Amino acid sequence: MKDANDWIEQLELLSHPEGGYYKETFRSKDEIITSAGKHNNANRSLYTSIYFLLTSDNFSSWHRIKSDELWHWHAGTSLTLFVIHPTGKLEEIQIGDQIEKGEKLQVLVEAGCWFASAINSKNNYSLVGCTVIPGFSFEDFELASSEKLSILYPMHKEVIEEYCRS
Repeated sequence: MKDANDWIEQLELLSHPEGGYYKETFRSKDEIITSAGKHNNANRSLYTSIYFLLTSDNFSSWHRIKSDELWHWHAGTSLTLFVIHPTGKLEEIQIGDQIEKGEKLQVLVEAGCWFASAINSKNNYSLVGCTVIPGFSFEDFELASSEKLSILYPMHKEVIEEYCRS
Protein backbone atom coordinates (compact mmCIF):
# COMPACT_ATOMS: atom_id res chain seq x y z
CA MET A 1 0.00 0.00 0.00
CA LYS A 2 1.39 3.41 -0.99
CA ASP A 3 1.80 6.21 1.50
CA ALA A 4 1.95 9.96 0.81
CA ASN A 5 5.73 9.97 0.40
CA ASP A 6 5.51 7.19 -2.21
CA TRP A 7 3.05 9.27 -4.26
CA ILE A 8 5.10 12.46 -3.85
CA GLU A 9 8.25 10.67 -5.06
CA GLN A 10 6.72 8.57 -7.84
CA LEU A 11 4.59 11.39 -9.28
CA GLU A 12 7.41 13.96 -8.75
CA LEU A 13 5.08 16.29 -6.86
CA LEU A 14 6.20 19.78 -5.79
CA SER A 15 5.07 21.98 -2.89
CA HIS A 16 2.08 24.16 -3.80
CA PRO A 17 1.75 27.77 -2.53
CA GLU A 18 -1.74 27.00 -1.12
CA GLY A 19 -0.45 23.90 0.74
CA GLY A 20 -0.06 20.29 -0.30
CA TYR A 21 1.81 18.99 -3.34
CA TYR A 22 1.09 19.11 -7.06
CA LYS A 23 2.30 18.40 -10.54
CA GLU A 24 0.82 19.59 -13.80
CA THR A 25 0.04 16.55 -15.93
CA PHE A 26 -1.68 18.08 -18.97
CA ARG A 27 -1.89 21.48 -20.62
CA SER A 28 -3.96 21.73 -23.76
CA LYS A 29 -2.03 22.94 -26.77
CA ASP A 30 -5.22 24.58 -28.01
CA GLU A 31 -5.86 28.07 -26.68
CA ILE A 32 -8.79 30.43 -26.44
CA ILE A 33 -9.04 34.16 -25.89
CA THR A 34 -10.98 34.56 -22.66
CA SER A 35 -13.62 37.19 -21.96
CA ALA A 36 -12.56 40.60 -20.70
CA GLY A 37 -14.48 40.27 -17.44
CA LYS A 38 -12.79 37.06 -16.32
CA HIS A 39 -9.25 36.95 -17.61
CA ASN A 40 -8.71 40.38 -19.23
CA ASN A 41 -8.83 39.09 -22.83
CA ALA A 42 -5.91 36.76 -22.17
CA ASN A 43 -4.95 33.67 -24.11
CA ARG A 44 -5.49 30.55 -22.00
CA SER A 45 -5.12 26.84 -22.70
CA LEU A 46 -8.49 25.16 -23.16
CA TYR A 47 -7.77 23.13 -20.03
CA THR A 48 -5.04 22.08 -17.62
CA SER A 49 -4.87 19.17 -15.20
CA ILE A 50 -2.80 18.45 -12.10
CA TYR A 51 -2.31 15.82 -9.44
CA PHE A 52 -2.86 17.35 -6.01
CA LEU A 53 -1.96 15.59 -2.76
CA LEU A 54 -2.82 16.69 0.78
CA THR A 55 -1.65 15.13 4.02
CA SER A 56 -3.42 15.24 7.37
CA ASP A 57 -0.76 17.57 8.78
CA ASN A 58 -1.45 20.15 6.06
CA PHE A 59 -4.39 21.86 4.35
CA SER A 60 -5.15 23.76 1.19
CA SER A 61 -5.49 27.41 2.18
CA TRP A 62 -8.40 29.60 1.07
CA HIS A 63 -7.90 30.75 -2.50
CA ARG A 64 -9.83 31.39 -5.67
CA ILE A 65 -9.19 31.26 -9.39
CA LYS A 66 -10.92 32.81 -12.38
CA SER A 67 -11.80 29.47 -14.01
CA ASP A 68 -13.98 26.49 -13.15
CA GLU A 69 -12.07 23.68 -11.41
CA LEU A 70 -13.22 20.06 -11.48
CA TRP A 71 -11.84 17.85 -8.67
CA HIS A 72 -11.46 14.07 -9.19
CA TRP A 73 -10.77 11.70 -6.29
CA HIS A 74 -7.96 9.15 -6.93
CA ALA A 75 -6.55 7.55 -3.76
CA GLY A 76 -6.15 7.71 0.01
CA THR A 77 -8.79 8.97 2.41
CA SER A 78 -11.58 11.43 1.76
CA LEU A 79 -11.22 15.16 2.15
CA THR A 80 -13.54 18.07 2.77
CA LEU A 81 -13.70 20.82 0.20
CA PHE A 82 -14.96 24.10 1.72
CA VAL A 83 -16.49 26.47 -0.84
CA ILE A 84 -17.75 30.00 -0.25
CA HIS A 85 -19.91 31.14 -3.15
CA PRO A 86 -20.07 34.84 -4.10
CA THR A 87 -23.53 34.92 -2.47
CA GLY A 88 -21.91 34.01 0.88
CA LYS A 89 -23.24 30.44 0.97
CA LEU A 90 -20.74 28.01 2.53
CA GLU A 91 -20.68 24.43 1.25
CA GLU A 92 -18.74 21.55 2.79
CA ILE A 93 -18.37 18.82 0.18
CA GLN A 94 -16.91 15.39 0.89
CA ILE A 95 -14.67 14.03 -1.89
CA GLY A 96 -13.88 10.32 -1.75
CA ASP A 97 -15.02 6.88 -2.84
CA GLN A 98 -17.59 6.14 -0.13
CA ILE A 99 -20.57 7.12 -2.24
CA GLU A 100 -22.97 5.47 0.22
CA LYS A 101 -21.81 8.01 2.85
CA GLY A 102 -22.45 10.98 0.56
CA GLU A 103 -18.90 11.36 -0.76
CA LYS A 104 -18.47 12.39 -4.38
CA LEU A 105 -15.87 11.19 -6.86
CA GLN A 106 -16.01 14.49 -8.77
CA VAL A 107 -16.86 18.01 -7.62
CA LEU A 108 -16.98 21.28 -9.55
CA VAL A 109 -15.82 24.53 -7.95
CA GLU A 110 -17.16 27.38 -10.04
CA ALA A 111 -14.94 30.26 -11.10
CA GLY A 112 -14.69 33.04 -8.53
CA CYS A 113 -15.61 30.93 -5.49
CA TRP A 114 -13.26 30.91 -2.51
CA PHE A 115 -12.23 27.38 -1.53
CA ALA A 116 -10.00 25.42 0.83
CA SER A 117 -9.64 21.73 1.67
CA ALA A 118 -8.46 19.40 4.42
CA ILE A 119 -8.12 15.66 5.03
CA ASN A 120 -10.87 13.93 7.01
CA SER A 121 -8.68 11.52 9.02
CA LYS A 122 -5.38 11.64 10.90
CA ASN A 123 -2.12 10.14 9.63
CA ASN A 124 -3.38 9.88 6.09
CA TYR A 125 -3.37 11.56 2.69
CA SER A 126 -5.71 12.23 -0.20
CA LEU A 127 -4.67 12.24 -3.86
CA VAL A 128 -6.98 14.06 -6.24
CA GLY A 129 -6.80 15.45 -9.73
CA CYS A 130 -7.89 18.97 -10.62
CA THR A 131 -8.90 20.00 -14.13
CA VAL A 132 -9.21 23.74 -14.78
CA ILE A 133 -11.26 25.12 -17.68
CA PRO A 134 -10.07 27.43 -19.25
CA GLY A 135 -6.57 26.40 -18.27
CA PHE A 136 -4.90 27.44 -15.04
CA SER A 137 -2.48 30.34 -14.85
CA PHE A 138 -0.92 31.68 -11.65
CA GLU A 139 -2.01 35.13 -12.93
CA ASP A 140 -5.58 34.02 -12.13
CA PHE A 141 -4.73 32.63 -8.65
CA GLU A 142 -5.42 34.58 -5.45
CA LEU A 143 -4.57 33.42 -1.92
CA ALA A 144 -6.89 34.81 0.74
CA SER A 145 -5.96 36.77 3.82
CA SER A 146 -8.11 35.70 6.77
CA GLU A 147 -8.70 39.35 7.72
CA LYS A 148 -9.99 40.37 4.28
CA LEU A 149 -12.03 37.20 3.71
CA SER A 150 -13.58 37.46 7.20
CA ILE A 151 -14.69 41.02 6.46
CA LEU A 152 -16.46 39.79 3.32
CA TYR A 153 -17.99 36.74 5.04
CA PRO A 154 -18.09 37.38 8.81
CA MET A 155 -20.55 34.51 9.32
CA HIS A 156 -17.77 32.07 8.27
CA LYS A 157 -14.93 33.67 10.26
CA GLU A 158 -14.12 30.50 12.24
CA VAL A 159 -13.62 28.22 9.22
CA ILE A 160 -11.84 31.00 7.31
CA GLU A 161 -9.30 31.45 10.12
CA GLU A 162 -8.84 27.68 10.47
CA TYR A 163 -7.82 27.28 6.82
CA CYS A 164 -5.88 30.51 6.16
CA ARG A 165 -2.15 30.96 6.53
CA SER A 166 -2.18 34.78 6.60
